[in-house]
Amino acid sequence: MGFLVTTALIILFLYYASQFNRPLIGSQKKVNDINYKSDVSSSNGMVVTAESLASQVGIDILKKGGNAVDAAVAVGFALAVTYPQAGNLGGGGFMVIKIKDKITTVDYREKAPLGSSRNMFLNDKGEFQPDKSQVGHLSAGVPGSVAGMLYALEKYGTMNKEDILSPAIKLADDGFEIEEKLAESLNSNFDLFKKFTSSRKIFTKNGLNYSAGEKFVQKDLANTLKLISIHGRDGFYTGITADLIVKEMQNGGGIITLQDLNNYQPVERNPIHVTYKGYDVYSMPPPSSGGIALAQLLNMVEHEQIPDRSDVYNGIKDQSNYLNTVIECMKRVYADRSEYLGDPDFWKVPVNELISKEYAKKRRKEINDVSTPSNEIKPGIVIKESNQTTHYSIIDKDGNMVSVTTTLNNTYGSGVVVEGAGFLLNDEMDDFASKPGEPNMYGLIGSDANAIEPGKRMLSSMTPTIILKDGNPFMVAGSPGGGRIITSVFLTIVNIIDFRMSLDSAIDKPRFHHQWQPEYLQYEAGAFDDDVLAKLIEKGQQVKQISDYGRVEAILIDWNKHLYYGHSDRRGYGAAIGF
Repeated sequence: MGFLVTTALIILFLYYASQFNRPLIGSQKKVNDINYKSDVSSSNGMVVTAESLASQVGIDILKKGGNAVDAAVAVGFALAVTYPQAGNLGGGGFMVIKIKDKITTVDYREKAPLGSSRNMFLNDKGEFQPDKSQVGHLSAGVPGSVAGMLYALEKYGTMNKEDILSPAIKLADDGFEIEEKLAESLNSNFDLFKKFTSSRKIFTKNGLNYSAGEKFVQKDLANTLKLISIHGRDGFYTGITADLIVKEMQNGGGIITLQDLNNYQPVERNPIHVTYKGYDVYSMPPPSSGGIALAQLLNMVEHEQIPDRSDVYNGIKDQSNYLNTVIECMKRVYADRSEYLGDPDFWKVPVNELISKEYAKKRRKEINDVSTPSNEIKPGIVIKESNQTTHYSIIDKDGNMVSVTTTLNNTYGSGVVVEGAGFLLNDEMDDFASKPGEPNMYGLIGSDANAIEPGKRMLSSMTPTIILKDGNPFMVAGSPGGGRIITSVFLTIVNIIDFRMSLDSAIDKPRFHHQWQPEYLQYEAGAFDDDVLAKLIEKGQQVKQISDYGRVEAILIDWNKHLYYGHSDRRGYGAAIGF
């Protein structure tokens, strides 16, 4: 009898123990409960970019023994050839690197030319003139991409620049077949290109549209890449290419000078670091707003109850309360962004205060079960971006990781090709607060922290991110999408860590976004069930369905099994390639 009682007690104990081990609402599952699954997997390396030829370039570098930084730089130069709407030599970007036990970032954001001024895009009445800051020569900041990529290669890579640049040179010299979506992109921007003779010659076919399958050859760009291969940064910031840039400026009313080009230097900065449910999240510091904003969002939702309709134990009938809270968090984060963030070399950014857990708790307490109108939300502490950016994620066999987001700002940047050099210039001057309080092309509002000053880097939303678990690689992610970059990355992370989605599902799931101003909640088709959307509207959310946005390129890592899972966003035409 005693044996039976003992056995019954053991069975009962094991049953209740299993129930206690179930994830409670808002609690954290074990890391091995992560859904390690996607459409592409490998064990030696993974490259995920917005364009398949560039992904293959990265994989080929890894196969030759290069590390993740070598591959990242080769991909960056290849995208300048095969993905001209955002890949670039004439723009800038941010790189987050994990190399062995070190995590660092390289800031190669564009800078305002020395001839720029605070009111350069205002008319005599003090009115903002967005056409001047968004199209044409005056809209261009001093390019940083070439300097930044070469800096990363020289300090953290293992291969020489000649071998790294060779694939991009070949793609430009020999040409490549135009993807259907690239043809559509080029043709839909025909009116932009025809404004500038140099651009019309490259990105239209003698004034006609391109067709998918045609070969796209870029001889001028190949020559520019060859000069970089031979002379390094001097092949771009001095000599023939620099002279061509300045000549283009002079012909079109731009203000970038040889002094601007000679003076440009990338900056290595410490990453933003925050913990989220046992994961270490590293992202880009200012002048990107991405890392701080991502940290704030993760901090604010860390202790929220996670709805799961399939879990009968949680008692939550719908997701509207949770989603309303997330939306209200987004509003407050973007309100803070508008006030406090800018180039840290020019403005004291309260980084530690903004990313602290205590500040997140304070902001979270402001939120209740209904929507707070944006005009009632203010920046929370007292202290005195394009849809055609592109992102790529890389990991090598040793677990070195690189997360890169790079941009021209708007699709095809300023629209201006440098005559004789074959590459587009950015229109990043629009990312400054040309008139503090006035929205830029993405509806984002800035303050004096992001006002135009000579030599200053403009604020960005780029959010290249690396995540570790117990010190080991877990995830590499990032996205284009202008002001929606931050929430695209945030939702992908939450989908994986909290909702246990596979990588492809987490990325492809319809998204939603609120940036404080404008007032309305933006969402993709299918982001909400009809009943949930109705309840959000009942709570006071103003809503607007928009077209699909963002192009998350990410890698998820099961380090215990040394398996890499990659996925390229369904919204683009990129490729995850592993070996």
